[in-house]
Amino acid sequence: RAMPRLVTIPFVLLALAVAVPAPAGNPVPPPAAGIAAAHEGEPGGAADPHSSPIDPRIRRLLDQVGIPPEGFQRGQMDTVGYVTTAVQMDSVLAQCRRLSAPRREALDGPPGGTPPEPFVAAVCPHDDYYYAGRLYDLVLPRIQARTVVIFGVFHKARVFGCRDKLVFDSFRTWRGPYGPVPVSPIREEILRRLPPTDYVVDDDMQTVEHSVEAMIPFLQAGNRDVQIVSILVPYMNWETMERLAGDLEAALEEIARAHSWRLGRDLAFVISSDAVHYGDSGWGGSDFAEFGTDLEGYRMAVGRDKEMAESLLCGVVRRELLKTFLYTCVDKTDVMRYRVTWCGRFSVPFGLNVVSRLTQALESRPLTGFLRDYGTSVSEASLNVTGLGSLGPTAPNNFHHFVGYAAIGYR
Repeated sequence: RAMPRLVTIPFVLLALAVAVPAPAGNPVPPPAAGIAAAHEGEPGGAADPHSSPIDPRIRRLLDQVGIPPEGFQRGQMDTVGYVTTAVQMDSVLAQCRRLSAPRREALDGPPGGTPPEPFVAAVCPHDDYYYAGRLYDLVLPRIQARTVVIFGVFHKARVFGCRDKLVFDSFRTWRGPYGPVPVSPIREEILRRLPPTDYVVDDDMQTVEHSVEAMIPFLQAGNRDVQIVSILVPYMNWETMERLAGDLEAALEEIARAHSWRLGRDLAFVISSDAVHYGDSGWGGSDFAEFGTDLEGYRMAVGRDKEMAESLLCGVVRRELLKTFLYTCVDKTDVMRYRVTWCGRFSVPFGLNVVSRLTQALESRPLTGFLRDYGTSVSEASLNVTGLGSLGPTAPNNFHHFVGYAAIGYR
């Protein structure tokens, strides 16, 4: 999409103002090449792009892919909000570490002390590094397992007509700033154990989604040997979520026991989600400014976000609270309708449902969450992207258009 004009908020109103992307899509660089087939209940693969007609809406999405897939490697949807090179990532990481240091030391103690335990799971924003980088750095360095399952938002599920199924890919590697990131062999182990009606394998769906690729540079920076499994979570009601979470947990439990894996050490989870998308401008004609677009409206939206995160997603993870979170975010009678605009309205309760079940099954204890911090695109300090190529903001920040970020770690 075209780059909107950035709007600066006066310092007297807020400490630091930056910028933020819309929830449903990212930039529009060069056209994509190659189209992959969709398969229900079986691994997918590359298909002849001329073998069947492509929905024009899907074709437009594929034409927006920044770096197209190449062979069996997934490319990169967003080349503005996220890094594409090691040089970019080295700079981003150094800046994020400086920005996160005060909060990290307040939570974990000064450098040189006893290293904090790795997280079993984390909820992490996927907004542009330009604004949300500090929040990434408060949770992702604590994801230290070699195998990481990433639960992503499926922003374009409506375009693909996808709901009530998990979405996997068939790529062998994903693009990372330091080289290809392998897909873990457990993806196939998972698929062999899931009922065929639980999932589809569709590389187009995974290619046009940006919420998973945002995690990979930080994970790879922390562990060059990391392997991933990407699972997109589209529209579904609580009953479907319970069924799919139970099936996936059972598969993961079998796999973890077969490999003698420990949670946090060998297997970990990242749940991709931004918090509220707020304002009356830049949301495709929708008005998400229920509290107004002044400072008081901003404070009310932020207050609600923090309350949701702390009361429903932190402490001991309970499925009844995850259900409450889901139906706080969406209409119970029509889950395709927002009530509160967290884009992770499905990925968060689904992912935590799976991981809490798995933690109880493998370790006979509850999963517990800790809010590492909360910020927004108008409160976070922006990164210096001078000399870093296309890296930067993708949309404006102001009281008419901002996004919230909750960084939550789980042990």
